[in-house]
Amino acid sequence: MEINYAKYLPLSEATFYVMVALDVPLHGYAIMQKVEAISEGSVVIGPGTLYGAFTTLEKQGLIDKVSEEERRKTYALTDKGRRVLAEHVRRLAIMVHNGQLALSILNKGAVI
Repeated sequence: MEINYAKYLPLSEATFYVMVALDVPLHGYAIMQKVEAISEGSVVIGPGTLYGAFTTLEKQGLIDKVSEEERRKTYALTDKGRRVLAEHVRRLAIMVHNGQLALSILNKGAVI
């Protein structure tokens, strides 16, 4: 199945980290903790942002609610979500490569 990535990309930083955190099914609080840890503290997601992301990602078919116990809902990436995440990472890798090249050229001309 071919995906029209333009519909989903680019991902916001918060959405990217939510999707990355879902390499295993997790509930909201665990996702918030994991995002802060894997982003080395550079991204802290609050409940409003997280639940807004859940609503959007679920509506787009990129995540599914896999269980619900009391108030704790557990989410997982769908196959479609994994493919969208992989395409976003591919694009980020190109950006990083080009950014490193540009900085290398700029730093050669820098006066120290």
